[in-house]
Amino acid sequence: MSQKPIFISPQEAENAFYDALERGDLDAMMEVWSEDEEILCIHPGGMRLSGYAMVREGWRRIFASGSRLLVERMALTAIPGPFVTVHSLIEQITLRGEKHLAAPVVATNIYQRGAYGWRMIVHHASPVPPDAVGDMPDVLH
Repeated sequence: MSQKPIFISPQEAENAFYDALERGDLDAMMEVWSEDEEILCIHPGGMRLSGYAMVREGWRRIFASGSRLLVERMALTAIPGPFVTVHSLIEQITLRGEKHLAAPVVATNIYQRGAYGWRMIVHHASPVPPDAVGDMPDVLH
């Protein structure tokens, strides 16, 4: 049995999250997540998934479709803390090979530092109108 990686910063955990998302790799995706039952995931237009088993099943269903995504991350705002860090960003999501099917998504990722490094505890993504992306400020309010 292999040991889960230790992410030494929230940014390292976030990079692993988006790498797993683009590769459609469920095991790598779940290595980023905390194994606590208090984790939450909300996919664009989806229901609130609470707890490790529900979050894993949500990602399994997405990856089972076989579609692979490209995610360009933009307008990152980070609110750092010693034990919890919040990232807010815009994800420009494109289906591989389908340049005309791009969809902007606003995402909030929350990471918590524990004994085994930083782990994701919340991912909340919501669609935004395409014409609103250029108008979005780079500051959180």
